[in-house]
Amino acid sequence: MEPAAANGSCCNGAAAASPPASSPPPHVAMLATPGMGHLIPLAELAKRLASRHGVTTTLITFASTASATQRAFLSSLPSTISSLSLPPVDLSDLPRGAAIETLMSEECLRLVPALTSLLLDLKKTTTRLVAFVADLFGADSLDAAAAAGVERRYIFFPTNLHVLTLILSLPELDATVPGEFRDLAEPLRLPGCVGIPGEDILMPLQDKTNPAYRWMVHHGRKYGEAEAILVNSFDAVEPGPAKVLRQPAPGRPVVYPIGPLIQAGKEEDASSPCPCVEWLDRQPEKSVIFVSFGSGGALPAEQMRELALGLELSGQRFLWVVRSPSDEGTVNENYYDAQSKKDPFAYLPEGFIERTKDVGLVVPSWAPQIKVLAHRATGGFLTHCGWNSVLESLVYGVPMVAWPLFAEQRQNAVMLSEGIGAAIRVPESKGREKIAATVRELMEGEGKGAAVRAKVAELQKAAAEGLKEGGAAAAALAEVVEKWTAGEKN
Repeated sequence: MEPAAANGSCCNGAAAASPPASSPPPHVAMLATPGMGHLIPLAELAKRLASRHGVTTTLITFASTASATQRAFLSSLPSTISSLSLPPVDLSDLPRGAAIETLMSEECLRLVPALTSLLLDLKKTTTRLVAFVADLFGADSLDAAAAAGVERRYIFFPTNLHVLTLILSLPELDATVPGEFRDLAEPLRLPGCVGIPGEDILMPLQDKTNPAYRWMVHHGRKYGEAEAILVNSFDAVEPGPAKVLRQPAPGRPVVYPIGPLIQAGKEEDASSPCPCVEWLDRQPEKSVIFVSFGSGGALPAEQMRELALGLELSGQRFLWVVRSPSDEGTVNENYYDAQSKKDPFAYLPEGFIERTKDVGLVVPSWAPQIKVLAHRATGGFLTHCGWNSVLESLVYGVPMVAWPLFAEQRQNAVMLSEGIGAAIRVPESKGREKIAATVRELMEGEGKGAAVRAKVAELQKAAAEGLKEGGAAAAALAEVVEKWTAGEKN
């Protein structure tokens, strides 16, 4: 098995030969399992394929995520990207409170026949359907692509190489690690990766009796059926696993780091200026810490209160996207449509907004994250460590405070803070004094804070270099497109 493109090099003829003028462009079908955090990077991959390689795309989504947010997003995409939705699936037989990973995986499995039909129809109308790409919870959809006769079948992994290494290792770990990961006496050490303490390992692996665990092991096996895995990461942020996964290994697909893929900021309509950006315009350079826990994250009410008081105690300027709390878990009811159902301001400490009005801005539910991170006044990002947010922060050179919530976020926090040094992690107790101290250190500290700020500046440069023509990420994607279009069979 051949390695992925390395540091600015690619195979001979990495740019595919141009088809005859009468031939339609190569077309790729992409499956996005539920969550805007899955759909957005796939859409960005589709944009890059169109702009750099002339490839058109159909994004395939699930009926369960047909929210207003998703519809608006899909309608905003360029004409090179079309979209189709799979039919609804009945999941009422699953236990109440089933993990989100179980719901997504079950929905995908039950949709294999419908997806097979959809891909067969695409082949009839799109004469150059050259590949099928499924995201991380869509491994079973590879069966649909095979049944439809799509020969190039890939996995797109929207998170990082550390998490991919873990999932690829799961079948072996399942057979050799007794007991629960959370009870491990020593950090789990995988080839090239930062040691991950048991309690920080991927959340759906924390309870082996939960069906979500078995699903993750299943995905780890199923990934082996893909021709290759495209990963939304880059070498400089994960040098260890990047080096290991580039080496050929029996039974493991070729791995291509093609990131960072992030959503580009949109120009605001001049008639409706953004209050967040207007407020930032009035702040000094690199003086504001942006606080956001992503579209699906929620804090318990007590932690939300301590965060508010910690921000106040820090004395730093802040812009906080606040959501209604959830004491039943960190994946809240906003996962599918990214809107708070209750008034989040009602849960803030009494008098907080009035006391901090000269240094802080609190906005409900949403802010234009890309515009905020790109703004000259933004000097830090208190983040849940969702991988999309991490990449956006690195692209715009914003150092991070890590406050992970669910999914792979605790593992990401370890890699960012203990591994590469691009973040400072909030202490587990999350009291207001420690929150304040962590925020102050990131924004103006001369020790760890200064080191993190310098490291993020270095990673920002590396990310940009990789995406340039001839850079590692650009070369890797060019190699993939060449494989898709070379030797097409009629």
